[in-house]
Amino acid sequence: MSDLLTVKNLRTGFQTHGGLIRAVDGVDFSIPKGGTLGVVGESGSGKSVTALSIMKLVDAPGRVEASSNIIFDGQDLATLDEDAMAKIRGNDISMIFQEPMTSLNPVFTVGEQIAESVRLHQNVGDKEAEARALEMMRLVGIPSAEKRMRDYPHQMSGGMRQRVMIGMALSCNPKLLIADEPTTALDVTVQAQILELMKDLREQLGMAILLITHDLGVVAEMVDEVAVMYAGKIVERGPVKETFATPQHPYTEALLASIPLLGMRYTTPLKAIRGMVPSPLDWPRGCRFAPRCDYAFDRCAEELPPLLPVGAQESACWLCEKGPRATNPIGIAS
Repeated sequence: MSDLLTVKNLRTGFQTHGGLIRAVDGVDFSIPKGGTLGVVGESGSGKSVTALSIMKLVDAPGRVEASSNIIFDGQDLATLDEDAMAKIRGNDISMIFQEPMTSLNPVFTVGEQIAESVRLHQNVGDKEAEARALEMMRLVGIPSAEKRMRDYPHQMSGGMRQRVMIGMALSCNPKLLIADEPTTALDVTVQAQILELMKDLREQLGMAILLITHDLGVVAEMVDEVAVMYAGKIVERGPVKETFATPQHPYTEALLASIPLLGMRYTTPLKAIRGMVPSPLDWPRGCRFAPRCDYAFDRCAEELPPLLPVGAQESACWLCEKGPRATNPIGIAS
Protein backbone atom coordinates (compact mmCIF):
# COMPACT_ATOMS: atom_id res chain seq x y z
CA MET A 1 0.00 0.00 0.00
CA SER A 2 1.51 3.34 -1.04
CA ASP A 3 1.88 6.17 1.45
CA LEU A 4 -0.50 9.11 1.25
CA LEU A 5 1.48 11.26 3.71
CA THR A 6 5.19 11.05 4.50
CA VAL A 7 6.69 13.44 7.04
CA LYS A 8 10.50 13.62 7.17
CA ASN A 9 12.65 15.61 9.59
CA LEU A 10 9.79 17.90 10.58
CA ARG A 11 11.11 20.77 12.70
CA THR A 12 8.90 23.59 13.91
CA GLY A 13 10.26 26.36 16.13
CA PHE A 14 8.98 29.46 17.89
CA GLN A 15 11.30 32.43 18.33
CA THR A 16 10.80 33.95 21.80
CA HIS A 17 12.60 36.50 23.96
CA GLY A 18 14.18 33.60 25.82
CA GLY A 19 15.45 31.93 22.64
CA LEU A 20 14.26 29.40 20.06
CA ILE A 21 11.66 26.91 21.29
CA ARG A 22 11.72 23.92 18.95
CA ALA A 23 8.36 22.33 19.72
CA VAL A 24 8.78 19.66 17.04
CA ASP A 25 12.34 18.51 16.55
CA GLY A 26 12.98 16.00 13.77
CA VAL A 27 9.75 14.00 13.48
CA ASP A 28 9.33 11.24 10.86
CA PHE A 29 6.25 9.14 10.10
CA SER A 30 4.03 8.03 7.23
CA ILE A 31 0.38 7.13 6.70
CA PRO A 32 -0.73 4.81 3.88
CA LYS A 33 -3.81 5.52 1.79
CA GLY A 34 -6.82 4.57 3.90
CA GLY A 35 -4.61 3.95 6.94
CA THR A 36 -4.79 5.33 10.47
CA LEU A 37 -2.01 6.66 12.69
CA GLY A 38 -2.38 7.78 16.29
CA VAL A 39 0.07 10.29 17.78
CA VAL A 40 0.08 10.15 21.58
CA GLY A 41 1.95 11.87 24.39
CA GLU A 42 1.40 14.20 27.31
CA SER A 43 0.53 17.88 26.96
CA GLY A 44 3.41 19.88 25.48
CA SER A 45 4.99 16.95 23.65
CA GLY A 46 4.43 18.55 20.22
CA LYS A 47 1.40 16.61 18.98
CA SER A 48 -0.83 19.54 18.01
CA VAL A 49 2.07 21.56 16.57
CA THR A 50 2.84 18.55 14.34
CA ALA A 51 -0.74 18.63 13.02
CA LEU A 52 -0.70 22.39 12.47
CA SER A 53 2.67 22.11 10.71
CA ILE A 54 1.23 19.62 8.22
CA MET A 55 -1.62 22.03 7.51
CA LYS A 56 0.81 24.99 7.40
CA LEU A 57 -1.24 26.78 10.04
CA VAL A 58 1.63 27.66 12.38
CA ASP A 59 1.40 31.39 13.02
CA ALA A 60 4.33 33.75 13.64
CA PRO A 61 6.56 33.72 15.62
CA GLY A 62 6.45 30.02 14.76
CA ARG A 63 7.72 28.54 11.51
CA VAL A 64 8.35 25.18 9.88
CA GLU A 65 12.06 24.96 9.09
CA ALA A 66 13.20 24.65 5.47
CA SER A 67 14.79 21.23 6.04
CA SER A 68 11.35 19.71 6.72
CA ASN A 69 9.57 17.55 4.13
CA ILE A 70 5.80 17.01 4.18
CA ILE A 71 5.02 14.83 1.17
CA PHE A 72 1.27 14.53 0.58
CA ASP A 73 0.00 12.60 -2.42
CA GLY A 74 3.28 13.15 -4.26
CA GLN A 75 3.87 16.85 -3.57
CA ASP A 76 5.87 18.55 -0.83
CA LEU A 77 3.51 20.79 1.13
CA ALA A 78 6.46 22.50 2.82
CA THR A 79 7.37 24.16 -0.50
CA LEU A 80 3.87 25.40 -1.43
CA ASP A 81 2.77 29.01 -1.11
CA GLU A 82 -0.38 30.05 0.78
CA ASP A 83 -2.62 30.10 -2.32
CA ALA A 84 -1.68 26.52 -3.21
CA MET A 85 -2.14 25.35 0.39
CA ALA A 86 -5.56 27.03 0.59
CA LYS A 87 -6.73 24.75 -2.25
CA ILE A 88 -5.59 21.66 -0.33
CA ARG A 89 -6.85 22.64 3.14
CA GLY A 90 -10.46 21.58 3.66
CA ASN A 91 -10.45 19.85 0.28
CA ASP A 92 -7.80 17.09 0.21
CA ILE A 93 -6.83 17.48 3.90
CA SER A 94 -9.38 18.39 6.54
CA MET A 95 -8.91 18.96 10.26
CA ILE A 96 -11.14 18.62 13.30
CA PHE A 97 -9.98 20.91 16.09
CA GLN A 98 -10.15 20.31 19.85
CA GLU A 99 -13.01 22.62 20.83
CA PRO A 100 -15.92 22.89 18.38
CA MET A 101 -17.45 25.93 20.12
CA THR A 102 -14.39 28.04 19.29
CA SER A 103 -14.00 26.51 15.82
CA LEU A 104 -17.54 27.34 14.66
CA ASN A 105 -18.60 30.91 13.91
CA PRO A 106 -21.28 31.92 16.46
CA VAL A 107 -23.12 34.32 14.11
CA PHE A 108 -23.82 31.85 11.28
CA THR A 109 -26.02 28.76 11.35
CA VAL A 110 -24.25 25.41 11.23
CA GLY A 111 -25.85 24.66 7.85
CA GLU A 112 -24.49 27.90 6.39
CA GLN A 113 -21.00 27.07 7.66
CA ILE A 114 -20.92 23.60 6.12
CA ALA A 115 -22.36 24.93 2.84
CA GLU A 116 -19.75 27.71 2.76
CA SER A 117 -16.98 25.12 3.03
CA VAL A 118 -18.46 23.22 0.08
CA ARG A 119 -18.87 26.40 -2.02
CA LEU A 120 -15.32 27.48 -1.28
CA HIS A 121 -13.60 24.24 -2.19
CA GLN A 122 -15.93 22.54 -4.69
CA ASN A 123 -16.92 25.58 -6.77
CA VAL A 124 -20.67 24.79 -6.75
CA GLY A 125 -23.81 26.92 -6.47
CA ASP A 126 -25.83 27.73 -3.37
CA LYS A 127 -28.48 25.04 -3.82
CA GLU A 128 -25.97 22.28 -4.43
CA ALA A 129 -23.86 23.41 -1.46
CA GLU A 130 -26.93 23.44 0.83
CA ALA A 131 -27.93 19.98 -0.38
CA ARG A 132 -24.43 18.71 0.37
CA ALA A 133 -24.53 20.31 3.84
CA LEU A 134 -27.83 18.56 4.59
CA GLU A 135 -26.41 15.27 3.31
CA MET A 136 -23.38 15.62 5.61
CA MET A 137 -25.51 16.41 8.67
CA ARG A 138 -27.50 13.27 8.02
CA LEU A 139 -24.31 11.27 7.43
CA VAL A 140 -22.88 12.20 10.83
CA GLY A 141 -26.12 11.19 12.59
CA ILE A 142 -27.67 14.54 13.51
CA PRO A 143 -31.41 13.94 14.08
CA SER A 144 -33.93 16.21 12.32
CA ALA A 145 -31.04 17.39 10.14
CA GLU A 146 -33.15 19.70 7.97
CA LYS A 147 -34.37 21.57 11.05
CA ARG A 148 -30.98 21.60 12.80
CA MET A 149 -29.40 23.16 9.69
CA ARG A 150 -30.89 26.45 10.89
CA ASP A 151 -29.45 26.18 14.42
CA TYR A 152 -26.60 28.35 15.66
CA PRO A 153 -23.66 26.65 17.43
CA HIS A 154 -24.81 27.75 20.90
CA GLN A 155 -28.13 25.96 20.35
CA MET A 156 -26.41 22.57 20.06
CA SER A 157 -24.80 20.29 22.62
CA GLY A 158 -21.06 19.63 22.60
CA GLY A 159 -21.58 16.25 20.93
CA MET A 160 -23.79 17.73 18.21
CA ARG A 161 -21.28 20.55 17.56
CA GLN A 162 -18.52 17.99 17.20
CA ARG A 163 -20.66 16.08 14.71
CA VAL A 164 -21.11 19.32 12.76
CA MET A 165 -17.32 19.79 12.73
CA ILE A 166 -16.87 16.24 11.43
CA GLY A 167 -19.53 16.84 8.77
CA MET A 168 -17.79 20.05 7.70
CA ALA A 169 -14.42 18.29 7.59
CA LEU A 170 -15.82 15.48 5.41
CA SER A 171 -17.98 17.66 3.15
CA CYS A 172 -15.36 17.77 0.38
CA ASN A 173 -14.38 14.07 0.57
CA PRO A 174 -10.84 14.59 1.91
CA LYS A 175 -8.12 12.02 1.39
CA LEU A 176 -6.74 12.71 4.88
CA LEU A 177 -8.59 13.68 8.06
CA ILE A 178 -6.54 15.14 10.91
CA ALA A 179 -8.41 14.87 14.21
CA ASP A 180 -6.80 16.84 17.06
CA GLU A 181 -8.22 15.62 20.38
CA PRO A 182 -11.69 15.20 18.82
CA THR A 183 -13.34 13.91 22.01
CA THR A 184 -11.55 15.90 24.74
CA ALA A 185 -14.46 18.12 25.81
CA LEU A 186 -17.12 15.40 25.60
CA ASP A 187 -18.50 13.03 28.21
CA VAL A 188 -17.66 9.34 27.89
CA THR A 189 -20.92 8.24 26.25
CA VAL A 190 -20.66 10.94 23.58
CA GLN A 191 -16.96 10.14 23.12
CA ALA A 192 -17.87 6.55 22.29
CA GLN A 193 -20.48 7.71 19.76
CA ILE A 194 -18.04 10.11 18.04
CA LEU A 195 -15.31 7.46 17.82
CA GLU A 196 -17.73 4.91 16.42
CA LEU A 197 -18.91 7.50 13.88
CA MET A 198 -15.32 8.21 12.78
CA LYS A 199 -14.62 4.49 12.36
CA ASP A 200 -17.78 3.98 10.29
CA LEU A 201 -17.04 7.01 8.08
CA ARG A 202 -13.47 5.88 7.50
CA GLU A 203 -14.76 2.50 6.26
CA GLN A 204 -17.41 4.14 4.07
CA LEU A 205 -15.21 6.85 2.55
CA GLY A 206 -11.79 5.14 2.53
CA MET A 207 -9.96 8.18 3.92
CA ALA A 208 -6.77 8.12 5.98
CA ILE A 209 -6.87 9.44 9.57
CA LEU A 210 -4.18 11.12 11.67
CA LEU A 211 -5.50 11.05 15.25
CA ILE A 212 -3.82 13.33 17.80
CA THR A 213 -4.64 12.46 21.42
CA HIS A 214 -3.32 11.87 24.91
CA ASP A 215 -5.90 9.11 25.51
CA LEU A 216 -4.32 5.68 25.01
CA GLY A 217 -7.74 4.01 25.15
CA VAL A 218 -8.90 6.04 22.15
CA VAL A 219 -5.75 5.07 20.25
CA ALA A 220 -6.22 1.35 21.01
CA GLU A 221 -9.78 1.60 19.68
CA MET A 222 -9.18 3.70 16.58
CA VAL A 223 -5.82 3.25 14.84
CA ASP A 224 -3.57 0.72 13.11
CA GLU A 225 -0.24 2.36 13.96
CA VAL A 226 0.84 4.52 16.88
CA ALA A 227 3.64 7.06 17.32
CA VAL A 228 4.54 8.07 20.88
CA MET A 229 5.90 11.62 21.24
CA TYR A 230 7.97 13.04 24.07
CA ALA A 231 9.68 16.43 24.20
CA GLY A 232 9.26 17.16 20.48
CA LYS A 233 10.42 13.75 19.24
CA ILE A 234 8.88 10.40 18.41
CA VAL A 235 10.34 7.93 20.90
CA GLU A 236 8.46 4.84 19.73
CA ARG A 237 6.26 3.84 16.83
CA GLY A 238 4.77 0.65 15.48
CA PRO A 239 1.54 -1.36 15.17
CA VAL A 240 -0.75 -0.39 18.03
CA LYS A 241 -1.34 -3.98 19.22
CA GLU A 242 2.36 -4.85 19.51
CA THR A 243 3.34 -1.44 20.90
CA PHE A 244 0.82 -1.60 23.72
CA ALA A 245 1.46 -5.28 24.47
CA THR A 246 5.26 -5.00 24.58
CA PRO A 247 6.33 -1.32 24.71
CA GLN A 248 10.02 -0.96 23.96
CA HIS A 249 10.60 2.60 25.17
CA PRO A 250 10.49 3.30 28.93
CA TYR A 251 8.25 6.33 28.33
CA THR A 252 5.62 4.22 26.55
CA GLU A 253 5.86 1.67 29.34
CA ALA A 254 5.39 4.39 31.96
CA LEU A 255 2.37 5.86 30.14
CA LEU A 256 0.68 2.47 30.04
CA ALA A 257 1.47 1.84 33.71
CA SER A 258 -0.28 5.08 34.68
CA ILE A 259 -3.67 3.95 33.33
CA PRO A 260 -6.25 2.71 35.87
CA LEU A 261 -7.36 -0.85 35.14
CA LEU A 262 -10.80 -2.43 35.41
CA GLY A 263 -10.91 -4.31 38.70
CA MET A 264 -8.06 -2.33 40.27
CA ARG A 265 -8.63 -1.81 44.00
CA TYR A 266 -9.38 1.78 44.98
CA THR A 267 -6.49 1.56 47.45
CA THR A 268 -3.99 0.75 44.69
CA PRO A 269 -2.08 3.94 43.77
CA LEU A 270 -1.53 4.73 40.09
CA LYS A 271 2.08 4.78 38.98
CA ALA A 272 3.15 8.36 38.25
CA ILE A 273 6.09 9.35 36.03
CA ARG A 274 8.52 11.15 38.30
CA GLY A 275 10.09 14.49 37.47
CA MET A 276 9.10 17.09 34.89
CA VAL A 277 9.25 17.42 31.11
CA PRO A 278 12.48 19.30 30.21
CA SER A 279 12.30 22.85 28.90
CA PRO A 280 12.28 23.18 25.09
CA LEU A 281 14.69 26.09 25.52
CA ASP A 282 17.27 23.67 26.88
CA TRP A 283 16.71 20.09 25.76
CA PRO A 284 19.02 17.52 27.42
CA ARG A 285 22.02 16.53 25.29
CA GLY A 286 21.24 12.82 25.39
CA CYS A 287 17.90 11.03 25.66
CA ARG A 288 15.26 13.59 26.64
CA PHE A 289 13.50 11.09 28.89
CA ALA A 290 16.69 10.08 30.71
CA PRO A 291 16.20 12.40 33.74
CA ARG A 292 12.84 10.68 34.45
CA CYS A 293 13.74 7.14 33.37
CA ASP A 294 14.11 4.26 35.84
CA TYR A 295 16.45 2.44 33.43
CA ALA A 296 18.82 5.29 32.48
CA PHE A 297 22.58 4.75 32.48
CA ASP A 298 25.58 6.93 31.60
CA ARG A 299 25.24 6.72 27.80
CA CYS A 300 21.62 7.93 27.98
CA ALA A 301 22.73 11.32 29.34
CA GLU A 302 25.40 11.79 26.64
CA GLU A 303 24.00 10.42 23.35
CA LEU A 304 20.58 10.95 21.79
CA PRO A 305 19.39 7.53 20.55
CA PRO A 306 17.88 7.18 17.06
CA LEU A 307 14.78 5.09 16.40
CA LEU A 308 16.12 1.53 16.50
CA PRO A 309 14.26 -1.38 14.84
CA VAL A 310 12.81 -3.81 17.39
CA GLY A 311 10.66 -6.39 15.61
CA ALA A 312 7.56 -4.65 14.22
CA GLN A 313 8.34 -1.53 16.27
CA GLU A 314 10.99 1.17 16.47
CA SER A 315 12.23 2.57 19.77
CA ALA A 316 14.56 5.49 20.51
CA CYS A 317 16.19 3.73 23.48
CA TRP A 318 19.74 2.44 23.87
CA LEU A 319 18.36 -0.60 25.74
CA CYS A 320 16.92 -1.75 22.39
CA GLU A 321 20.24 -1.62 20.54
CA LYS A 322 20.67 -5.40 20.71
CA GLY A 323 17.02 -6.36 20.36
CA PRO A 324 13.73 -6.28 22.29
CA ARG A 325 13.75 -5.60 26.01
CA ALA A 326 11.52 -7.38 28.52
CA THR A 327 8.72 -5.10 29.70
CA ASN A 328 5.81 -5.15 32.14
CA PRO A 329 3.70 -2.41 30.54
CA ILE A 330 0.76 -2.16 32.91
CA GLY A 331 2.39 -2.99 36.19
CA ILE A 332 0.83 -6.45 36.55
CA ALA A 333 2.70 -8.56 39.09
CA SER A 334 4.50 -11.45 37.43
